[in-house]
Order: sequence, then structure tokens, then C-alpha cells
Amino acid sequence: MGKGERKDRRWRYEPVSEDLIYGSSISNSIYSGGSEYQTIEVLDSGAFGRVLILDGKTQSAEIDEFIYHESLVHPALLTHPSPKSVFIAGGGEGATAREVLKHSSVERVLMVDLDPEVIKISKEYLPSHHDKAFEDSRLEVRFDDAQSYLNNSKETFDVLILDLCDPTPDGPASELYTLEFYKSVLGKMNNDGIVVTQMGPAGIINYLELFTAVSNTLKQVFPVVAPYVASIQSFGEPWGFGIASIHLNPFELTPEIINQRLQERNLTDLRFYDGETHVGLFSLPIFLRQALSEETRVNTLDSPMFIF
Repeated sequence: MGKGERKDRRWRYEPVSEDLIYGSSISNSIYSGGSEYQTIEVLDSGAFGRVLILDGKTQSAEIDEFIYHESLVHPALLTHPSPKSVFIAGGGEGATAREVLKHSSVERVLMVDLDPEVIKISKEYLPSHHDKAFEDSRLEVRFDDAQSYLNNSKETFDVLILDLCDPTPDGPASELYTLEFYKSVLGKMNNDGIVVTQMGPAGIINYLELFTAVSNTLKQVFPVVAPYVASIQSFGEPWGFGIASIHLNPFELTPEIINQRLQERNLTDLRFYDGETHVGLFSLPIFLRQALSEETRVNTLDSPMFIF
């Protein structure tokens, strides 16, 4: 038993890398099961509150999911001058849709998730994550593979949000971080379209695992690529994201512009993101900027990359 551990506590340990394990106490197991695609767990954690875990990896935790989801959603939607149609790939717990639907300009949200069981479990056990987003008439949910859906649909969108599981050898999302998929996304964007994706860990231990390579892969398709990082404590490390578009650039937005757009769209209840935060998200340290500029790998279907 390590220093500070109490005998009456149960502990859960999650590997961050081959050489690092992150642990938290567990007060209750709410749900444990699975689907044809992945294992699904919902736990109550002493440190992080209620936590959704897929295939053994933490997806979102009650205490800081607002940081992840506000970071994923609002920089992209605020970079777009007036987003009306939004596509969400993944996002099963409903928190991404929750944040998108806060924008008064948004008229339609299409959420395509492969696994209906995750949404079913989230509706029942993660009410604070979705906050009744599934009841909003602007949201349509379809169960399909995101790439297959985009390839077979004629609909285009102002913003596409890729809120996906990490790419793992046995996971359902590995193809959705590839050059081929990003080309599909480009074909489904409106003239002022923009896409944002989570890009895996971006801390000092494993930023080369996925973050820099996915950023470079996006650069093969989009003229504008803007990687950024937020600290998600329940993940055990800083986390990477990336915005890409033909010409819309989040670097061009001042704190004043961001705050003005937040007011215009009635986004008054955010807990993490505003104009000052926007600048901080895109202000990367030297080692990340250097690694991004030197990265040459491209993630493809023929040579896919996986996260630990």
C-alpha cells in the first residue's frame, strides 16, 4: 500500500504510458458492461466524480468534463462567424451536443455515433453530462460509422466536430484520424466550414504519440491548421485538439472579438472558455511548437497510428 492510501478505499489505475500509471479512488461502480464495439463502465470516483470509461480509458469525468467539452466546441464555433449546421462524430455522452446547442445561431445538429449502447447508458447514468441535450428538437442522433455516413450523405455543414475515442488497434475510431477521412470531411464542409478534432495527449511524455502526427495529417488537406492544448486532470495529462479550415483562422481572433461573439450568442454560463482563455489555449510551449514544425509523419489507412 502506497503512502497516503487508506485500507478501506478501492483504487483504479489507468496506464498513461508504458512507464506511468494514474490512479484514483473508486467509491461506487454504477455500471459495468459492454457492446459489440467496446467495454463500457460508469464509476463514481473520489477525485473526479462520475466517470465514463470506454475500453479501459477515461472518456470524461464529472469534475472537469466542462474543460474538455468547452475546449473542443467553442473555439471552432466562435471562429465561424455564424454557425447554423453542426455535425458531431461520436460524442456519445451528449456533452458535446450540450455545448453546441448553447449557441443561439445553431439551427441543426446531427450527431452520428457508432455505438447506441453508450448513448443509452449515458442518458441513464450521466445526466449532468448531457443536461437534457438529447431532448432538444435541433438535435438528431443517428447510429452509424461517421466515415460511412459522410461518404453516403449529400448534406454539408458549417462545423464538423470529431469527438472520438482514441485510436487503438481494437477500437472503433482508428480510421477517423487518417488522411482519407479528413478528405471526406473536407467534401462535407460549407464554404466557411471548419472542423475540430481531439488529437490525444500533448504532455511532455507522449506528445509525439499522436498529437503532432495528426496535426501534420490535417495540414495535407487543409490550408489552415491550428493545434491547441488544454489541461484535463482526469486524463492525467494535457490534451491536444486541432482546428482546420480553408481560410478561417482562430489565431486571428482577439479576446475582444471572442467575448463579443459569446455575448451575441447568449453564451453566458461557460465555466472555462472566454476570450482570454482562447489566447492561452493556442499559446503552445516551445517544445510543442518545435515538434509540430518538424513533424513529417502522415496518418493513413495503410499505415495507421495508435495511442497507448
